[in-house]
Amino acid sequence: MATSKKVITRDEWEKRLNDVKIRKEDMNKLVMNFLVTEGYVEAAEKFRMESGTEPDIDLATISDRMAVKKAVQCGNVEDAIEKVNDLNPEILDTNPQLFFHLQQQRLIELIRNGKIEEALEFAQEELAPRGEENQSFLEELERTVSLLAFEDVSNCPVGELLDISQRLKTASEVNAAILTSQSHEKDPKLPSLLKMLIWAQNQLDEKAAYPRINDLSKATLEDPAV
Repeated sequence: MATSKKVITRDEWEKRLNDVKIRKEDMNKLVMNFLVTEGYVEAAEKFRMESGTEPDIDLATISDRMAVKKAVQCGNVEDAIEKVNDLNPEILDTNPQLFFHLQQQRLIELIRNGKIEEALEFAQEELAPRGEENQSFLEELERTVSLLAFEDVSNCPVGELLDISQRLKTASEVNAAILTSQSHEKDPKLPSLLKMLIWAQNQLDEKAAYPRINDLSKATLEDPAV
């Protein structure tokens, strides 16, 4: 026999929410964490001055990290590798997967620019030896080189490697590695908290009807359908 859900009115729900005390200092730290992790250096500096919230890393390093990320997003992989090594040579020395993906991105850019002979030489000299040591690297290399077998790469099975999304994926990987090297979380806390909110609401939906947040961008409570 099905049991009816408990109905929580807006007044009761808002009272419960108001009873939860959250320190402004904690909220400010959450905002600063997001700005720092995502690389909004000017906003982080302004927020620091307005709120008195100190970031947990030197804001000057954010500009350096964003320069690396931008270089990858623009396809300037050699410049990005140089910038990473200027920041901290150990990042690539201790992360062979990241270095391979950067080299793979270099190969993709050579193919994108029609430098076929240079691409083949680069693949053979720089990537093939790493593929011999790692099966997953070899498979990724074979997928990338297969781009050369198609005249119309837009319709080939691995054409997504030439999408801008591939650059963004590599750029995000580099960004996360730099943050980790600086003893900072690689992902901001705010999106994780929003995911927890969605999960908690979905759990509560099974037991009660209550004013819920359906649009996270507005964060307004909507009355339950009863």
